[in-house]
Amino acid sequence: MNGKVHEVETEPIRTLLQVIREDLGLTGTKSGCERGECGACTVLIDGVAVNSCLMPVMEVEDKEVLTIEGLARNGHLHPLQEKFIELGAIQCGFCSPGMILMAKALLDRNPRPTEEEVRREISGNYCRCTGYDKIVEAILAAAGDR
Repeated sequence: MNGKVHEVETEPIRTLLQVIREDLGLTGTKSGCERGECGACTVLIDGVAVNSCLMPVMEVEDKEVLTIEGLARNGHLHPLQEKFIELGAIQCGFCSPGMILMAKALLDRNPRPTEEEVRREISGNYCRCTGYDKIVEAILAAAGDR
């Protein structure tokens, strides 16, 4: 997880979200609906965005898991994080980790998405504060900086 090997002794039916937050203490991944509908718990598993609240922890053995805590490198924020801050795409911040990781998965697959592609990609991540326009703007700006 986040470039480090973790060994956690736990019940195999627990979710990845539970282990991330409760066992590893990484609270950037948010617990929202716990039904895979809001996107607050989005993490990347081998580069693919998934809802960690639906993922049994036993299914991530020997896989690379990236949470929002692992996105910054050498004390520098990822360009997506920088653009979210710079362009005011963060208000309460609850949805931001999931949105940013969803956007990272998109930009890794498609470095120059259209606005429509960005909106479609983040459609499973709910935000109650920003109205999405600033989020889309930040993702497109980060794509332009790549």
